[in-house]
Amino acid sequence: MCVSKDTEFKNRDRYIQLGIAISTLRKMRGLSQEQLAERANVSRSHISSIEAPGIARPFSLEVFFNIADALEIDPADLINASVFPDKIIRKG
Repeated sequence: MCVSKDTEFKNRDRYIQLGIAISTLRKMRGLSQEQLAERANVSRSHISSIEAPGIARPFSLEVFFNIADALEIDPADLINASVFPDKIIRKG
């Protein structure tokens, strides 16, 4: 199955937005990347790459669920927190 460039670009933005949401919530929870990584059972460098601004770092659902649990947020709420309307993205 072929994926169009538009879809790839949109998913790129989604990963970036999810990384921003994770970073923001982690900071609001008063956690370091090291603490989040330990709670989510992943490396600190993996958390760092997910949170890196402007970089789309795809990661597995298992890692996503582990991060959501570590941040004490429902996975659906974490997704919803990362979704910005296209009109906001286009202004950037």
